[in-house]
Amino acid sequence: METISSPMGTIHRFTAQIGGRELQFETGKLAEQAGGAVTVRDGDTVVFATATMSKKARPGIDFFPLSVDFEEKMYAAGRIPGSFFRREGRPSEQAILTSRVIDRTLRPLFPEDMRNDVQIILSAFSHDQEHQVDMLGIIAASAALIISDVPWNGPVAGVRIGMLNGELVINPTVSQMEKSALDLRLSGTETAINMVECGAAEVDEETMLKALTLAHESIQPVIAVIKEMGAQIGKAKSSYSPAATKANVSATVEARTGDRIRQIIAEQTERGGRNEALDALKEELVGYLQGQNDGLTDPEEQIEIGDAYEAFSEIVAKEVRRRIVEEGVRPDGRGLTEIRPLAAEVGVIPRVHGSGLFKRGQTQVLTIATLGTPGDAQEIDTLSPEKDKRYMHHYNFPPYSTGEVSPLRGPKRREIGHGALAETALRYMIPPESEFPYTIRLVSEVLSSNGSTSMASVCGSTLALMDAGVPIPRPVGGIAMGLIQENGKTAILTDIQGLEDHIGDMDFKVAGTAKGITALQMDIKITGVSSDLMKDALAQAREARLKILDVITGALPEPRQGLNANAPRILSLKVNVAKIGAIIGPGGKTVRAIQERTGAKIDIQEDGTIYVSSVDAGAEAALEEIRGLTEEAEIGKIYTGKVTRIEPYGAFVEFLPGKEGMVHISQLADYRVETVESEVSLGDEIMVMVTNIDDGGKVRLSRQAVLEGWTAEEARSRDSRGSGGGNRGGDRGGNRGGGDRGGYNRGGGDRGGDRGGNRGGGDRGGYRG
Repeated sequence: METISSPMGTIHRFTAQIGGRELQFETGKLAEQAGGAVTVRDGDTVVFATATMSKKARPGIDFFPLSVDFEEKMYAAGRIPGSFFRREGRPSEQAILTSRVIDRTLRPLFPEDMRNDVQIILSAFSHDQEHQVDMLGIIAASAALIISDVPWNGPVAGVRIGMLNGELVINPTVSQMEKSALDLRLSGTETAINMVECGAAEVDEETMLKALTLAHESIQPVIAVIKEMGAQIGKAKSSYSPAATKANVSATVEARTGDRIRQIIAEQTERGGRNEALDALKEELVGYLQGQNDGLTDPEEQIEIGDAYEAFSEIVAKEVRRRIVEEGVRPDGRGLTEIRPLAAEVGVIPRVHGSGLFKRGQTQVLTIATLGTPGDAQEIDTLSPEKDKRYMHHYNFPPYSTGEVSPLRGPKRREIGHGALAETALRYMIPPESEFPYTIRLVSEVLSSNGSTSMASVCGSTLALMDAGVPIPRPVGGIAMGLIQENGKTAILTDIQGLEDHIGDMDFKVAGTAKGITALQMDIKITGVSSDLMKDALAQAREARLKILDVITGALPEPRQGLNANAPRILSLKVNVAKIGAIIGPGGKTVRAIQERTGAKIDIQEDGTIYVSSVDAGAEAALEEIRGLTEEAEIGKIYTGKVTRIEPYGAFVEFLPGKEGMVHISQLADYRVETVESEVSLGDEIMVMVTNIDDGGKVRLSRQAVLEGWTAEEARSRDSRGSGGGNRGGDRGGNRGGGDRGGYNRGGGDRGGDRGGNRGGGDRGGYRG
């Protein structure tokens, strides 16, 4: 530790090593009134975290009120927010996901019976666009809590593991992650793992376990330094009033309902029937307690209805957990590894580009796929170096999915998190833009929920993508695993339902293909889980995933060969970057005109790639116009052009949009032509061959070459000999009109155009024959 006295206060500095890089901790300089305040620096990325607790417990609640907010400050990357007000507003999706990752890490380590508000606020003060902020945020929050007066059973630390060329890398940079086959984020304590968030390119279970083990080992030096901070400069922990159910409440509820609760759980395996029976019993209990309370004058002897509900729920949870670990029987009668009935369909909605319906037990999700153009990609205005996103997944959880009623207020943090997990599960399967230049949006509508809707969204998304004809290499399926640890016994559950998620110790979601894992997410309510338990859970999850994949491929074995008739067709063209201006035109006039004429949508990339899309033939028409604007004249190629100007020595023809060339009178036909006007008129369309392009870009055309079937070389040689008319007129027209002093080879310039054009093709112009 280094201690520095300054006008700003007494500053304490610590350092820790992780993955060969140094992390710098500093406290004592900023936010002296916060419970704890720490900055952590990695490279030039600096995250500031504060931890503060209210003095009194919040009354009337039965949960621990923790809030974690990560604030993206655009000044950290030297940018001004792009919003109308030019200031940060509601948190971005990425900020919400970062907040959730930190929350899920910290929450299990707080005392369960604490009801004081605890607020963790994190801000990125600086972002060097290489060292990422999310895992640094976990470390900063852990350090702020450990030195604060907030009761907490930490410390923890977080790390990211990547995989480059088959090698695991600790805390890879942003640029390294662009090529990584693994994005594993893990946090843990000194003894166990307590949070996992992962995306992967079909990584096998053995490699994933190695990555999990490496991650947990790599955070130990950081945890040791945070513990040292707590020991040397930490504040004394504040006392709090624990929320406890009165002893007489638990005893009374047990006596009145315990046996009947256990009977209902044993007999009612169907969710609806079980809930109805428990609700009826609960109402009976409330009536009894109200009668008892009416006869008691001492408030201390009265039983609060809320406390009775809590005691009732505890009895239910305890019995469900006991039956699982001791009898191997779950609430719906399934065994520990048994999956609920599965069903899958595709093409269930007309007009949309793709749709998939997946059902597992009472959980049912409908996913819709929409294909758009590159211009439909989501613009991103966050601290991330990423500027846009062409693959999106949105998850909606309406209240009717659980038979409830509540206002619709837009997506909550949970919905954003579930959508992001399902998006991650398929991200590595989405074909690159160079192969499939579509923007892809998936929307998963949860129609019915009884556990693991996020993994059902993964399955629905796979079905919708294949139905839309998106060429994903392999289908992806997902499963949610659970954990019960009771009385020294452990049970890992496959395909957990709502009740098991609620009373269980772990929610472990695994998605992937038959080849490997594409996404992981672990949340726990206990202090942590061991690597051996993770190994068993991954193996059990793989067996379930393969069964789900069989159902998916049974509905649709592979992506459809063609796109849906309602999806746009995208054509592409690569042009010289210097030609982009010609396509756009002054103020966008040219490109808008093409879009209006053809009904196509045009997206122009900075590298010169042009994407043209429409649901009809408009894309082909627009692409032809763009080709005309950008195409370079090619010697020997035949074009159909329009006569735009007539001179005595020849005709000027626009053979590409905005590009003209001259057909000398001697090359207008396969016979002698007396006058240009006798052969062609303004506006006539004729076929011509490009026979020469001089250094100044002037183009020489020949109609005779097309009629005679000549090559460009033959046309040039005959032109130079004046053989077009087979006489002296042709000779002079060819040699002098197209020669040293003629109208076109030097025409349009200082001498050819002036003398051949201004003097009317007379004395020294292009055609004197």
